[in-house]
Amino acid sequence: MRKTFAVALMLAASLGLAACDKKSEDKAQDATQHAEQAQEKMNEAQDKVNEAAKENAEAAKDQAESNKAAAEEAAPVAPAAPEAAPATK
Repeated sequence: MRKTFAVALMLAASLGLAACDKKSEDKAQDATQHAEQAQEKMNEAQDKVNEAAKENAEAAKDQAESNKAAAEEAAPVAPAAPEAAPATK
């Protein structure tokens, strides 16, 4: 009786564990897919950050050129220096 009960219990436990394994495999596959999707989105976000940085650098360069041109336009033009009178002895 004890052997029969032990065998039946082991069979039930084996079937129970076998059923659980299928679900955990599915969850592992889902987790892998989600991780891949997350990695793709991270790559896309990094590309957008890089693009924004390039645009900011170009804007800063354009602003610097604009400031330089404005400074040159606003600078007063120095009058020509008068010629020195000939020295008398």
